[in-house]
Amino acid sequence: MKILITGHQGFIGQNLTLYLQNDHELFGYEWQEDSLPEVEDFDWVIHVGAISSTTETDVDKVMLQNYEFSKWLFNQCNTKGVNLQYASSASVYGTNTDFNEDAPKQPQSPYAWSKYLFDRWVWGLPQHNIVVQGLRYFNVYGPLEDHKGNQASPVTKFTEQATKSGRIKLFENSDKYLRDFVFVGDVCEVHKQLLENKAPGLYNVGTGTTTSFKEVADIIAKKHNAKVVEIPMPDNLKGQYQEYTCADTSKLSTVTDIKFATVEEYVNESTN
Repeated sequence: MKILITGHQGFIGQNLTLYLQNDHELFGYEWQEDSLPEVEDFDWVIHVGAISSTTETDVDKVMLQNYEFSKWLFNQCNTKGVNLQYASSASVYGTNTDFNEDAPKQPQSPYAWSKYLFDRWVWGLPQHNIVVQGLRYFNVYGPLEDHKGNQASPVTKFTEQATKSGRIKLFENSDKYLRDFVFVGDVCEVHKQLLENKAPGLYNVGTGTTTSFKEVADIIAKKHNAKVVEIPMPDNLKGQYQEYTCADTSKLSTVTDIKFATVEEYVNESTN
């Protein structure tokens, strides 16, 4: 198949490109307001390009790139008969603890709002002329996210700290912060299987299990013989920091068949 991947130079975009390149004809696009992509003649658009920073405060910028561009892209695909996969986010659930796709939403940041509003818009349309698949990512980690800096996953940040300084900086009370950490390779496999079966819908993409930040730090510290040091949480993260995420994967499991890796399996098998 001929596929256009938006955000192909980002963390998930790079991994998707490597994962799919042997089976499909791939093309990439990065956001430029004065140069929008031509989708005609593609079989699929995989739209993973976005401002992904949960601490970005320029709301107009986030809404333009994440919401308005996504609507424009859907309309182009819908008009020209090109199927669309797009990235949503578990951040739309906010501080709620029910993670069914239809559960109440409580976005806490401009990023989360942009994802929620596009979900709401695209699934509120009376009909689609194409296959539309939304993938609501939980806490994705893995290779090729080093460029994300403070927005990188704890797995990547803790590994870098352990190997460079021998000390892992962990927010206080991190044993109480439980997240559904999902390996990016498994996320790519979800994309691949959904491309093949063309099952429309909005799906949580997570493991359905939780691991605390402290457990992640301890796993990495053990591998690299590093020390874990607790630090206070920065003020800019208080209030929007999710204490708990755990994907309800019952819907995803009806259309895919994946054995998700655990954080411990990934860390112990990684060369880093």
